[in-house]
Amino acid sequence: MSSTADRVTHVTGAGAKNRFILQQLVTKDFKLRYRRSVLGVIWSVLNPLLMMIIMSFVFSYFLRGSSVENYPLYLIVGNITFGLMNEATTGGLTSIISAAPLLKKVKVDRWVFPVQKVLSAMMNFGFSLIAVVIVMLFFRVVPTWHLVWMFPALLLLMVFCIGISLLIGAAAVFFRDMIHLWSVAITAWTYLTPIFWDLSLLTNAGAPGFVVAVVKLNPMYNYLDMMRCAIVYQSSPDPMVLALAVGWALVMLALGVIVFRRTEHKFILFI
Repeated sequence: MSSTADRVTHVTGAGAKNRFILQQLVTKDFKLRYRRSVLGVIWSVLNPLLMMIIMSFVFSYFLRGSSVENYPLYLIVGNITFGLMNEATTGGLTSIISAAPLLKKVKVDRWVFPVQKVLSAMMNFGFSLIAVVIVMLFFRVVPTWHLVWMFPALLLLMVFCIGISLLIGAAAVFFRDMIHLWSVAITAWTYLTPIFWDLSLLTNAGAPGFVVAVVKLNPMYNYLDMMRCAIVYQSSPDPMVLALAVGWALVMLALGVIVFRRTEHKFILFI
């Protein structure tokens, strides 16, 4: 009984320690991000707004034949959602390497660092949502109860990003080329995902069925569609979209955890 109680106490203590470390790291990231910045947090609101205005001005002319309504809102939701994934995974990519000085001095669970990068990205995303509210007010878009779909969409996307961050964060320790490869992958992923274009453009252009299928299987297509259903379309997501979003989150988390656990004991030798 005493050994069981000791293990429970140890696990509880480790959990409290990890939560404290996560809190401190997220706070530190937040302060560093806006240190010596005149606009500070306001920039997280202005940046998506300015990008929306510029891209709407250019791409709205190309999308006249699509079925997109309220294109500025469609665009900003897609931009900030994809940007969340980009920031979270790019931070997770170098999280272990950047934490090398701390890992060499302090005994801490290594998974904390990739997860912390995802949580920091989620915090910044929260400020970006203010820009979405401003756009909704400007275009007089009244939210409906479907807005609640935003929360499972963000939860699933967060799990998905944690899985990727664990996977590529571990890979980057052993293969530094992963840092350059991921930037190429993100660029390709950006164009494969309907951020500033609509899927109807492919079907109207007579694109082969397998091209449309590849886009629909794209994980970010499903997370963007869930977010747009909640905010733009004001409807419930398609069951297939929801199933794929859940599937991708669970698969990537499982893959990330497996790879991370099997390699983390070697990190200290390569960082």
